[in-house]
Amino acid sequence: MIAVRMYGLFLSVYYQIRIKMIIGHIPSGYIYSKLLANKLAGKRINLHLLILIGVTGAIAPDFDWLYFYFVDDEKHLHHTYWTHYPIVWLGLLLIFSVWYRYISKTSYVLLGVVFSAAGFMHLILDSVVGNIWWFAPFVDKPYSMFTVSELHEPWWLNFILHWSFLLELLLMLWAIILWQRKPV
Repeated sequence: MIAVRMYGLFLSVYYQIRIKMIIGHIPSGYIYSKLLANKLAGKRINLHLLILIGVTGAIAPDFDWLYFYFVDDEKHLHHTYWTHYPIVWLGLLLIFSVWYRYISKTSYVLLGVVFSAAGFMHLILDSVVGNIWWFAPFVDKPYSMFTVSELHEPWWLNFILHWSFLLELLLMLWAIILWQRKPV
């Protein structure tokens, strides 16, 4: 019985990571940081690190999956955790932006701006068909632009067969095109 539960957990995590992160969030972080790297070429910043930080920031809100599966036992939707609160990512973005603008223009502070902006971008992408608590922790109400009907089993087929999945595929295509033009 434990083996069956662990296998189900593995499949659920695998498809969530594969579908959402690889197809949507990782390419969006790459696109954002690659376009920024093109503007910063020639400046004193490690462009490979900038892209790594952008991609990491784009998936950082989903680091809560570890807590969701191994601590919370799937009791609460992972979008209700603090890693999916827009105020967290906007707060980080504000802090790093002010720090960069008025205190220190070091590349490390710029990487903080990139990381937090990519994390905030993750929430925007999640809001297309996923619930995000945009006014948390002050208002306990989720918002999304569209809903995905539960028509298929397993659950992840509903997302793959929804029109919004095409947007994620377009992000992936854009990232591939950018990468093939001039890999950094």
